[in-house]
Amino acid sequence: MAGHETKEKESAPAYPDNGHIIESLLDTDFYKFTMGQIIFEKYPNVPVTYSFKNRTANVFLAHHIQEAAFRSELHHVRSLRFTQEDCSYLRGIVLSGKPLFSERYLDFLRSLQLPAYEINVTNDNFEIKVKGNWAEAIYWETVILSVLNELYYRSLTENLRSKTDAAWEEGVRRLERKISLVKARPEIAFSDFGTRRRFSLAWQDALIRRLCAEVPQSQFIGTSNVYFARKYSLAPIGTMAHEMFMVMSGVMHHTDETIYASHNRVLQDWWDYYGFDLSIALTDTYGSDFFFRDLLREQARNWKGLRQDSGDPVAFGEKAIRFYNNLGIDPREKLVVFSDGLDIETIYRLAEHFSGRIKLAFGWGTNLTNDLGFRALSLVVKVVESCGHGTVKLSDNLAKAIGTPEDIAQFKSIFGFTSSLFETCRY
Repeated sequence: MAGHETKEKESAPAYPDNGHIIESLLDTDFYKFTMGQIIFEKYPNVPVTYSFKNRTANVFLAHHIQEAAFRSELHHVRSLRFTQEDCSYLRGIVLSGKPLFSERYLDFLRSLQLPAYEINVTNDNFEIKVKGNWAEAIYWETVILSVLNELYYRSLTENLRSKTDAAWEEGVRRLERKISLVKARPEIAFSDFGTRRRFSLAWQDALIRRLCAEVPQSQFIGTSNVYFARKYSLAPIGTMAHEMFMVMSGVMHHTDETIYASHNRVLQDWWDYYGFDLSIALTDTYGSDFFFRDLLREQARNWKGLRQDSGDPVAFGEKAIRFYNNLGIDPREKLVVFSDGLDIETIYRLAEHFSGRIKLAFGWGTNLTNDLGFRALSLVVKVVESCGHGTVKLSDNLAKAIGTPEDIAQFKSIFGFTSSLFETCRY
């Protein structure tokens, strides 16, 4: 759709006096449902613990966010239910001529209340834990992050309407530049992946509305946010997250050999449920070097492609091309989805570097939904325990490693991860 010659000036909406940040349980990432269905069907009673971590240096969230306000938002979320309309929308998602989600799973969603949470304040930061069955607890992650982000940025502009408007205007200016640059390269295809780190619900709404109006559908291909996918008739985008592999290590935590095998078990489960349509594999839970050793030749041939979420994207893309070439697979038939720390300059660089060599798509997160002139927070909610065992993510970025030092050492040994320079994200 062509852009408009003139545009009305957009201003920041006022925060509602009595409204809440999350008003629909669809306001989350699509992969919570694709993962959630497998978990409900195969692993419903697996006990897990999720934990929150603020990785942003020198930002103390409890200085900015009142605990009572935070609790009020999460208490409201626990009062929400998946509505008949929500489930009707999910029922209408069809891949290869079949409904993606089973009626049994949709019935489960209709009866779901998110499990209880624990909040404490230590050293002026929040400690948040969710314990429960995996099938129920999985839906908290993005919600907690969206709430904390919005409360934090509200605090920075509270009682300063002019500052809020100035931030909104700066965000619009930066978005217009992104739109212009994206449209100048028609081969660039991207999705909105920024729900968990957004500036606010209202900003994400305005941003998606603008992208729909001004960027061709061949380029802006969808959003990970299911609520906005429904609202704007976009494709909901997403497959799997690290937690699938992390939790499975606890489910199969019998010997080093079974822990090793847990990685490919996830890929096998995924293919059994979704086949080619959703066959984009996340590659870095235990390091991409291990992933390429573990992926079977048949899987490499059958799966649509890969998602890169840490490390050097150029190095990863080159590694993927070599991997396919060594198996006699034409990499031009495969897709790499880059989704780690993207900005428009990085997207341009990757598009140019890999042009004609492998298919590309971009999952554009924080820099798309939280680029209004403020420092972006680095907040995560990760599963830290499965079936009573500590979970680990090794990653291709040393700063993203998760787990206790003891568990990391064990998993490095099991998965043949040789780097010794680790900054662990401990909970």
